[in-house]
Amino acid sequence: MLRCNLGSSVKYLAFLPALGRHHILQNRMSTSPNPVAAVCQVTATPDKEANFSACKQLLEEARQRGACMVFLPEGFDYIGSSREETLSMSEPLGGDIISRYTQLARDLDVWVSLGGFHERGHDWENDRRIYNSHVIVNNKGDILSVYRKSHLFDVELPEKATGAAHWEVLLRARAIETQCFVLAAAQVGRHHEKRSSYGHALAVDPWGEVVGDCGGEKPGMVLVEINLDKVNRTRKNMPVQQHRRDTAFYHSMSQTSL
Repeated sequence: MLRCNLGSSVKYLAFLPALGRHHILQNRMSTSPNPVAAVCQVTATPDKEANFSACKQLLEEARQRGACMVFLPEGFDYIGSSREETLSMSEPLGGDIISRYTQLARDLDVWVSLGGFHERGHDWENDRRIYNSHVIVNNKGDILSVYRKSHLFDVELPEKATGAAHWEVLLRARAIETQCFVLAAAQVGRHHEKRSSYGHALAVDPWGEVVGDCGGEKPGMVLVEINLDKVNRTRKNMPVQQHRRDTAFYHSMSQTSL
């Protein structure tokens, strides 16, 4: 099992172990039976066509190097320079941009995690609401999952400062506490005059070790083998899952202390 970081939220993905065998890893042939994931970082702008072209190139390269699943970050489709631009450029799930990615997944025979798509809500004409939607596409081009995050895209934060202080620390903590691989795609560099991003798309193993880092300068990817034996060994040697309590236990404790 692995966890895919999606900006400020995290979603579990359990299907990677069922994917392909014998992959190329970091420009060499891997003889491991473990699946390989590509964790990408991009510099999205308000130019949707340029963004698609850049992501398409990353997907093609990842597949050529043996990845069976490719992770793109939140805002892979575009990052608008204003709220109005962000709203006006949004699309429904069945619109052009997702259709192009489902076709690309089918053509390349690769699974794709689209980390945050600007999806128009069902009552768009009345409320102009968009969702920050994580979309999972399989290698047949089917949409298997859509996770609509509760927050929108227009929250302004000092991203580079918070990234440097908290990004790696939080991701390593999530990997350790869940004993999963954590794959965190990211944005990097300047998107427009009002916004830039920290970068450092990361892959973290179940022990909390960073096993891949894209750096903070430019778009790119890291490839990581998802070694399920490492997951099992970690959980066997440190069985924290066995010590978890359900909410009823904590509720009873709080009642006792009153």
